[in-house]
Amino acid sequence: MFTKCTLPVLLAAGLALSLPRVAEAGPPLICHPFDAGSSPLLAWGHGDGWNTPDRAYDVKRLTADTLRLLSADAPILARMENMRRATLYASQNSRVADELLSAVLARATSTASGPPNRLALFDAGYLIETYRQWNMLTEKQRDGYAMVKRALDAGPSPEMEFAASLMKEGSVSAEHRRRASAGAAPGSLLAKNLSNQNAAK
Repeated sequence: MFTKCTLPVLLAAGLALSLPRVAEAGPPLICHPFDAGSSPLLAWGHGDGWNTPDRAYDVKRLTADTLRLLSADAPILARMENMRRATLYASQNSRVADELLSAVLARATSTASGPPNRLALFDAGYLIETYRQWNMLTEKQRDGYAMVKRALDAGPSPEMEFAASLMKEGSVSAEHRRRASAGAAPGSLLAKNLSNQNAAK
């Protein structure tokens, strides 16, 4: 079972009463590391906790490193863990946080050459919601979940369904989780991550 975390001080003070489930287990996009197998990931420290960044890592490299890791061949679970780690690093420096978000959003903006690809949409939506859950984003007009839904509209993906389930609560979350579970092969990384998330609740 992954170690549970507590909310940031400001979030805990302001939302503890209105979000009892989240306050108990912590933001799911942040507090429960994702198993990405052997996929390349941002540098990280040692330990079993959810928040063990590499103290020697230069956060000024974060945007370049994250974009490199969010390559076209990067699996969804690796994208999720890299953006989880990136958010924790970005929380140390507001300028870096803004730079990373702007760069990821820019990749998801339609251009004259056509609409953005589904991975760019997923990345942007996922990072927005991860920032939001870690109290780093207050702009209500940015709906990361809607972007992830657009990525799902482009084709089925059990891993994206899993990601979407962590952005919502109640019946919406449960339906995404059902679809993710239905598409998770026994013994797969997705099945393992689903099990880990269920154990952490």
